[in-house]
Amino acid sequence: MTELVHSSVTAGVATLTLDSQPNRNALSPQLMSELAAGLAAAVADNAVRVIVLTHAGRVFCSGADLKATAAATGAGDMPIASVPTLLTALAESPKPVVARVGGPARAGGIGLIAACDVALAGRSASFAFTEVRLGVVPAVISVPVLPMLAPRAARELFLTGEVFDATRAAEIGLITRVVDDAELDAEVSRYVDMLTLGAPGALAATKDLLAHPTQDYGALSALSAERFASPEGREGVAAFAEKRRPSWARPAP
Repeated sequence: MTELVHSSVTAGVATLTLDSQPNRNALSPQLMSELAAGLAAAVADNAVRVIVLTHAGRVFCSGADLKATAAATGAGDMPIASVPTLLTALAESPKPVVARVGGPARAGGIGLIAACDVALAGRSASFAFTEVRLGVVPAVISVPVLPMLAPRAARELFLTGEVFDATRAAEIGLITRVVDDAELDAEVSRYVDMLTLGAPGALAATKDLLAHPTQDYGALSALSAERFASPEGREGVAAFAEKRRPSWARPAP
């Protein structure tokens, strides 16, 4: 069986590459299973600091695998049944996940992007919530997508299925930053470098804070005190005072 998701680790960065080009990197059962396995391995690897989700070929991800969906015998057998687990794993990864979007993303593919912490796109990338034009609903992906989008834009784009470009995607909150296609890899590297300046435990705790915001000052004060007293906190403060890089930071490029 041909591998559909390639995993590699270099200098603390795990790269997961979607490579199912004949069906435009659609979310087939095999691709989702391999992506989930690659993500779990990256999370479990203590050497990994940041995870990058990218793609081979012209298309980032075309959404659901419609052939596999048509072949399903019942609702429970459809590929969409595996999507919630995958989106949750991306969103709840204790390590930052960066989406590198160098081509079109549709429907479920946009769900993958929204579940990542940082999403960087080349100007040629395009997006569309095509579900209603197929007679279905962007239900599952609404969980990671809606918190990112401006409400009026969400209504417009969910209901019309219109294709929109990377600049619009950034304007409405779906994409973190848009750059010229030739600069995309450099921009991904820049963000990876910034993310590896953060302490692993602090990054994980900050992701949890973002996922579960609270106005409980008591709980937040306790979290701050705990982190300042932690080995990472003490090392970070000492490194600042001594004008050196903390132990977890990768060497300066």
